[in-house]
Amino acid sequence: MSTPVQYSLNVKGIERDAMPADVLLVGAGPANLACAIHLARLLQQKGIEGKSILVLEKAAEVGEHTLSGAVMNPKGIAALFPDWRERGCPVEADVTWDGFELMRSKTGSTRLTGALVPPQFKNAGKVIVSMNQVVQWMKAEAEKLGVQVFPGFPAAEILFETVDGVERVVGVQTRDSGVDKHGEQKGTFQAGMNITAPITVFGEGPRGHLAKHLVKRHKLDAGKNPQTYGTGIKEIWEIPAERGQEWLGRVLHTTGYPTGLDAYAGGWVYGMKENKLSIGFVIGLDHWDAKLDPHALFVQWKQHPAIAKLLEGGKVLRYGAKTVPEGGYFSMPRLYGDGYVLVGDTAGFLNASILKGVHLAIQSGMLAAEAIAEAVASNDASAAKLKRYDELFEASWAKEELYGVRNWRQAFEGGVVGGMLDVPFQMLTGGRGLVARRKGHADHTTTRPVSMSRFTKPVYDDSKSMDKLTDVYHSGTIHEEDQKPHLLVLDTSICVTRCTTEFGNPCQHFCPAAVYEWPKEGAPAPGKGPTINFSNCVHCKTCDIADPYENIEWVVPEGGGGPKYHGM
Repeated sequence: MSTPVQYSLNVKGIERDAMPADVLLVGAGPANLACAIHLARLLQQKGIEGKSILVLEKAAEVGEHTLSGAVMNPKGIAALFPDWRERGCPVEADVTWDGFELMRSKTGSTRLTGALVPPQFKNAGKVIVSMNQVVQWMKAEAEKLGVQVFPGFPAAEILFETVDGVERVVGVQTRDSGVDKHGEQKGTFQAGMNITAPITVFGEGPRGHLAKHLVKRHKLDAGKNPQTYGTGIKEIWEIPAERGQEWLGRVLHTTGYPTGLDAYAGGWVYGMKENKLSIGFVIGLDHWDAKLDPHALFVQWKQHPAIAKLLEGGKVLRYGAKTVPEGGYFSMPRLYGDGYVLVGDTAGFLNASILKGVHLAIQSGMLAAEAIAEAVASNDASAAKLKRYDELFEASWAKEELYGVRNWRQAFEGGVVGGMLDVPFQMLTGGRGLVARRKGHADHTTTRPVSMSRFTKPVYDDSKSMDKLTDVYHSGTIHEEDQKPHLLVLDTSICVTRCTTEFGNPCQHFCPAAVYEWPKEGAPAPGKGPTINFSNCVHCKTCDIADPYENIEWVVPEGGGGPKYHGM
């Protein structure tokens, strides 16, 4: 497969304003906000004044693109703020109960509680949160320290400079706005800015639009396993008050139906305030079925009696979708280079055995901040100096946790049975298992011919089993429709000459927002490939990851476009 090419959606040859900063952070998720907060404090402690710390966020408001599992290990936030509760960090509930549901069939299940809950799904001491609210709170704390946070500024390109034969990152260029779908400037045109800095922190979330190209360009993945991802589908429900009060603080995880034993997948239910439930289902994108549909699996999961009973009499409030990096320690790229570092999901800081990463993201940001503070103090942003970040990580509890599950996700590559056979050995050997280092895979390589597909769609309705378009409405997604699309099919001839017959155009299935539309299943649009409803896009990146030809490129839309994940 060819290496993806970075495409520019900016108008070339125009004059651009420049804004210098001392440290630039791309993305306002928990990793970058933790980095900015900790860095501001460290510079104060060192007596270094007048240094500007600038955070760019593509969403219209910080938190609107932050979608995460809502059970948080407080270890990370407590390291950043020992008094995090007293400071008002928003918490829905402390976890009071754990359950694990074995869905044996379409209707049958067994619920395990207490000592029978597998250790990976025990959550004593953890808290249920809305990450949308948490990052808003972190933004306010950062601004108290003088950090500048600019929402609505999507970074479109990386700026490079070569000195003495060494290429370094020197900032980013933000995306132009007011360009119509034909590439012509509208009356509202505003040129993107060149924002320069000696150090840039990439915290764009999983499959970062800029970071993925930087990883390839600077060979940050040399000697590493390919990163593997899962797509998580999530809804917030309001349920009847009596049941809602009963479920406050409860955490239920599920496995089994609807995927059976040949997929790395599972669901969750978290009890929140105001009679709300956070529910969701995540499926590994290495699944072989060309008709794999994460949203349809979520609907089937909701139709199981164990979940349907919880939702009875309720209503959906919000919907979202997000990919998560599951590859683990051996899939993490090199964390640093000349003029930059990678943090959070962008760098693979997620524990796949428990599908939790907020605490690790925060810790990664703090470790990066310590290395950056030393670099600022010495006026040296070279890779040799920023390597300190990697050294700090290797000596941290974050490394210890990730190394302890280093072979977890790869053990499940052949299905649930093989993975579960290896789990006891991993637990006995500190994460090694039966193989010292399992090889990884790139998800787009695992799809089998559509003739082998077994997947069937569920029956949809207007209450519990909403179709994709109805759910997208609940995501609050808005894009300016008269702009150059941010979803690019690089070679449409592949769609109609190869993909239709080989894989049945899987983009129409795996996208959880009904972006890719074909006239009918398996039939190409006349000579052009799919109709791309990019205005539906919820920024999950599934298409960029799962397309078997690496033929889809996700780039940033105009500032402020995308979902509005309030309360998720």
